[in-house]
Amino acid sequence: MAAFPLGVALATIEMQQPTLARAVPIAVGAVVLIAGVLQFTAWKARHLACCREAPGRGRTLPADAGTAWRHGLRLGLHCSYCCVGLMAVLLVIGVMDLRAMAVVAAAITVERLAPAGERVARAIGAVAIGAGLFLIARAAWLG
Repeated sequence: MAAFPLGVALATIEMQQPTLARAVPIAVGAVVLIAGVLQFTAWKARHLACCREAPGRGRTLPADAGTAWRHGLRLGLHCSYCCVGLMAVLLVIGVMDLRAMAVVAAAITVERLAPAGERVARAIGAVAIGAGLFLIARAAWLG
């Protein structure tokens, strides 16, 4: 819910500031590049492991509403942190671009559900790094 208003605000500022508009393509490439690098970090691996953990695996949780809420919120935070880089890519590419939404959703789903999720996350990171470098080079060449 927070990504859309932020994207609209950034687009509005970009349209009002021509100098900023010229820097946006390089900034987009930089965000994609940083998101790709983030996929290789231990921080990402730790949060991805928490997202992939089955509820109650190896331990039992009390069956009360308070425990369910706390567990759900903790899991939601780990999952939000896990996909923050890919969501940033979506924000800079365009939150209303259906292709971008489909690619990011597929990437998040595969890294969470594939048997080798950490390797998948690194492969997604390699693709994002390549895309970020390409976007920066294209912006520098055309700009």
